[in-house]
Amino acid sequence: MLTLDDFDFDLPSERIAQHPVAERAASRLLHVNGRNFQDRCFADLPQFVAAGDLLVFNDTRVIKARLFGRKESGGQVEVMIERIIDRKQAFAQIRASKSPKPGNRVVLENAFTVIVTGRCGEQGEFFALELAGEGDLYALTEAYGRLPLPPYITHAAEADD
Repeated sequence: MLTLDDFDFDLPSERIAQHPVAERAASRLLHVNGRNFQDRCFADLPQFVAAGDLLVFNDTRVIKARLFGRKESGGQVEVMIERIIDRKQAFAQIRASKSPKPGNRVVLENAFTVIVTGRCGEQGEFFALELAGEGDLYALTEAYGRLPLPPYITHAAEADD
C-alpha cells in the first residue's frame, strides 16, 4: 500500500514556476507511458486521448479567500475562507495570536464584520463564521479578499495568477 512518503521528492526551487505561462496551452505536460517519461506541452494532450477515454475537467475557480483584519480586542488576524456555505456563513482558518471565541466579532479588510459562531471540522480546525449585517459573503470576499498563493510562490498575487 502506498503511503504519503512514497510521493516525497526533491524539487529544487529554481524548477518551480513563479508565474503561469502567457499561452496556457504551452503549459508543461508530463507524458507517462509505462516506464517512459516525456516532456510535452498541454496542447499535445489531444493526441493521447482515444475514443472511449474519460476526461474529467476541474472547472472550479479559486476565490479571493485570504483576508486580513482585527478582532474587537484590536489583535490582528489572517482569515483563509475554506468554504462559503451560503450568503451569510462560511468555514475558515484563522491565524491570530489568540484564537477568537464564539461570539467574537472580526472586522475584515476594514470593510465588513463577521461573527465567530463556533468551531467545526474533524479536529475543530475550522472556525464557523457568520456575516454581521447585510450583504453577501461571496461578493464581499471577491471584492476585498486576496488570492491565496501556496507558500512556494514568492510574489504577491497578481492578475495572471
